[in-house]
Amino acid sequence: MCTERARRARRRSALAALTLVPLAACNGTTSYLDAQGASGHPAAVLGVWLTAISGAVVAIVCVAILAGIWRHRGEHNAPQVEDARAKEEHDGSAGSAAARREIRSGLRWIYIGIGATVVVLLLTFAGTMVTLDAASRPREVPSLTLDVTGHQWWWEVRYSDLHDPSLGFVTANEVHLPIGVPVRVRLHSADVIHSFWLPQIAGKTDVIPGQVNEMWLQADHAGTSRGSCAEYCGLGHAVMALAATAEAPAAFARWAAARRAEASPATTPALQAGELVFVRSCGACHAVAGTNALGRYGPDLTHLASRPSIGAGALANTPENLARWIRNAPALKEGSRMPALALDDADLRTVVAYLTTLR
Repeated sequence: MCTERARRARRRSALAALTLVPLAACNGTTSYLDAQGASGHPAAVLGVWLTAISGAVVAIVCVAILAGIWRHRGEHNAPQVEDARAKEEHDGSAGSAAARREIRSGLRWIYIGIGATVVVLLLTFAGTMVTLDAASRPREVPSLTLDVTGHQWWWEVRYSDLHDPSLGFVTANEVHLPIGVPVRVRLHSADVIHSFWLPQIAGKTDVIPGQVNEMWLQADHAGTSRGSCAEYCGLGHAVMALAATAEAPAAFARWAAARRAEASPATTPALQAGELVFVRSCGACHAVAGTNALGRYGPDLTHLASRPSIGAGALANTPENLARWIRNAPALKEGSRMPALALDDADLRTVVAYLTTLR
């Protein structure tokens, strides 16, 4: 009895999982089916089209098979070749005519199937070519460029602009895009193969060591979505995310101006003490513009407090989580290359207080 109940429970769980998987694919923050970018939307439309056509073909084939079974449900097995020949000799020309009609009838369905297949394949080919053309290049040459570097396991993002050299700045685990503006993206890897993917804006592109791959982005609607690494790259692969924010060009200009600025100076003795502890304990790996922390091994933390998460999406950016992360990052994100820091409680509090001012 218990075994049967367990089997039923497993079946119910499996059915629920199969039901939730399609719903999870349309969750509105990471679903490529909701892509609104200039290059991602045509690919999403093509995906829906191919899925619909495939489903229709499967349904038609199943209906044809069931109809054939229903039509011949009362017949016995087909006669052997010898019986057919004997019947033909007995019936004479009438039997031969019936056989020819049956052959012609079967060929007609074959011709219909071939014709329908050719039409579907031609439509699919045309849709694929149109989609590739739309996704291959933007309508105008982008002036804004993002140099994105994949690390184990976080994203470094450097902004530059051909028409505005002052735009250059670096951030980590976040991408902001001006709506309606094409953006060139150059992809680099600092270690292993990654894959850069903003599902709701554009398709994925591999990030390969020793090679610079290029893609382009253009967000057409305001909103924030979640990007990720789409290629298994080690223990922390599942937590290698970045926030992608699409906003009006004016809002993007304000955000970029804030990112170009140096960190807010420590104005109180407590914050100055926190800055000293940070530079001494963390400055070899992390940089904060305007201070003596000049490290380049880890993410730039100049505007850490403005980011929605820490650890490339591992935790929400709160003082409590920040303290936990500083004390023992590998315990929160398996494989993290940031070592556990042996700070006493007083130093930890001053460092967290200082970091929360870096907006």
